Amino acid sequence: MVGSPLISKHWLHEFSYGERVSLIDAGFRVAYRIAYQLMRLRWHVVRPHTHGALIAVWHQGELLIVKNSYVEYHCLPGGYLKRGETALAAAVRELAEECSIRIRPEELRLGRTETHQFEGKTDTVDIFDLDVDVRPPFRVDGREVVSAQFLKPDAALKLALFPPLRRHIEARLQAGQP
Repeated sequence: MVGSPLISKHWLHEFSYGERVSLIDAGFRVAYRIAYQLMRLRWHVVRPHTHGALIAVWHQGELLIVKNSYVEYHCLPGGYLKRGETALAAAVRELAEECSIRIRPEELRLGRTETHQFEGKTDTVDIFDLDVDVRPPFRVDGREVVSAQFLKPDAALKLALFPPLRRHIEARLQAGQP
């Protein structure tokens, strides 16, 4: 459909976050966005309790921040726990899936656990910290996760952030940690 807003250059640019995007990747981004909106609708009706795990990868005072294609805020690599999965196992799995960074569970330490009301659900979030001496190479798929970068905490706090992540960074700064 030539001239259709679904395949116009402007529409592709909107989902590209500053880089060229294939029609297939743009299609995945739209699918993720639609699926997430449907999940939000369900959450507002059912009011579930969800449980997620995030990993804060720290290197020389900088934090790995990701941008997902389906939300307006920045976050950490992570996601929801699968049935029977521990938060620690989910964190390790999600870091590998989203950023291609492979680690051992014993490298992580729990930095924050928080339960809050968010998008119609009661959401428990475990944030694990990983301090690394060498900046790990990472890669994102460009579909679910569209960008990732290491930022100083002050620069990260200038972004729209997932609320528990903002509180985690602020708590670390108050404690004198980078």
